[in-house]
Amino acid sequence: MELKRIAPLSVGKIAGDLYACIGLLVGFLFAFLGMVGAFAASGSDADMPAGFGVLFGVAGIFLAPIFYGVIGFLFFTIAAAIYNVAAGMIGGVEFELVERKP
Repeated sequence: MELKRIAPLSVGKIAGDLYACIGLLVGFLFAFLGMVGAFAASGSDADMPAGFGVLFGVAGIFLAPIFYGVIGFLFFTIAAAIYNVAAGMIGGVEFELVERKP
């Protein structure tokens, strides 16, 4: 069997969803690091208010999934379209399917 064509929008939607989930994890990491930084800054003579780190971290929870989702959607949609052009010129990816027995 040979995979001749991929629907770019279909691939883009799946990739966008997956990357948005990754972005959510990254956002939580930013939030955690922001809170750690806020607690560290509260005990120092820093010019920056302690709540700034928390605000930055919480913003990461909302902005990172959107950013990652959009970038994943765009890049994978373009990649699928490029695959279709390449597969049309040199042939698609060959693969073998095996029926699984219950």
